[in-house]
Amino acid sequence: MTFVDRDPARAENPVDLIEQIALRHHWSFERDDEDEISLGVTGRWCDYQISFTWLSEMEALHLSCAFDLKVPERRRAEVLQLIAKLNEQMWVGHFDVWSSGNAVVFRHSLLLVGGVDPSPDQCEAAMKIAVEACERYYQAFQFVVWAGKTAAEALDTAMFETAGEA
Repeated sequence: MTFVDRDPARAENPVDLIEQIALRHHWSFERDDEDEISLGVTGRWCDYQISFTWLSEMEALHLSCAFDLKVPERRRAEVLQLIAKLNEQMWVGHFDVWSSGNAVVFRHSLLLVGGVDPSPDQCEAAMKIAVEACERYYQAFQFVVWAGKTAAEALDTAMFETAGEA
């Protein structure tokens, strides 16, 4: 059963739009392949590596946002528990651990089936959501990996919001 007739032929590669956005904002980027681009973004806690990949056979523009946190094997199960708890709260995108390198990454895809072109606003919103999610939960990952906290303890700490100033 076919739900949507797909035609992966396009006038413009969606990754070209990401490059135009990067140039407009004077962001550093690398384009090693016609279907991939990587951007470096400085956050409050660390630098983030945002990558976009055009998957023509699926007509999807995949975004990944990684930060420099390698998950040691001894903490992997607890990090996966934390990710499960975080993903329950996510409306857009999800966290994952990439097996090659044991790195934590936020992932999301824009489906562009039927020749739909992404807008600059969509792409920038996807990047903003990715960085905000990473910034919000970065410390929770740190608590699990380096402080030996449980997923529940780390999430409670990350979700604690202070009001006012001391």
